[in-house]
Amino acid sequence: MLNCFITIRFLDLIDIFLVAFLLYQLYWLIRGTVAIRIFIAIFSIYVFWLLVKAMKMELLSSILGQVIGVGVIALIIVFQQEIRKFLLLLGNRYFNRDKSKLSKIFQLNGSTNKDVINIVVNACFDMGQEKTGALIVFEKSADLKIFAETGTVLDALVSERVIKSIFFKNSPLHDGAMIISNGKIHSAGCVLPLSDNPIIPKKYGLRHRAAVGISEITDSIVIVVSEENGNISYVNNGILQTVKTKNKLTKLLENNLL
Repeated sequence: MLNCFITIRFLDLIDIFLVAFLLYQLYWLIRGTVAIRIFIAIFSIYVFWLLVKAMKMELLSSILGQVIGVGVIALIIVFQQEIRKFLLLLGNRYFNRDKSKLSKIFQLNGSTNKDVINIVVNACFDMGQEKTGALIVFEKSADLKIFAETGTVLDALVSERVIKSIFFKNSPLHDGAMIISNGKIHSAGCVLPLSDNPIIPKKYGLRHRAAVGISEITDSIVIVVSEENGNISYVNNGILQTVKTKNKLTKLLENNLL
């Protein structure tokens, strides 16, 4: 009998694609963390439950169904940070794209220009020579208002002297992050979310983890100056790399901000 073959509709393909997309995004957020093991275990139980239901093992299916039902609540509790990051990721990286395009078309967003980039690069390398720690975030399409409100709003013009004075060791704002938005220093002394990715080398402190953390949930570009060795790091999309020269850092910033 050929009637036993499963009929696949176009909506079924869309359904499969959406589920695969959501699973991939969730995996991308929790990869390299302890949560990935819990996710694999729960997913395995769910697949086993589907097989049990398909074989019509009523008693075991009923028991596993109850476990899955309670597991949803447990899943929300265990993955509350990952769920929050996932929602922020969707809001910042997908729903803000159209807004960013319109801003560029009508020039509503005073985007970062070459002068601002050169000023920041020179200031960072000067602070690197002096081993002055710094954390600078360039806002792109993702709205960083929620993080800017944790610091002090300055709305100041970007200059080397202002940047150096903010991150001076005796400055009350030197421990937090500086957010540059619309070509200006929007705020300083801001608190950023820390990344819990264990892949980050232990030699990096909270400043670097904060840089990776904000770049994981937004499309922001971050520069970190280490106060221990003066090294300068460029962070984008959760990936941290050390930059040795001004030209290299300038090109990275121009390619992603202009």
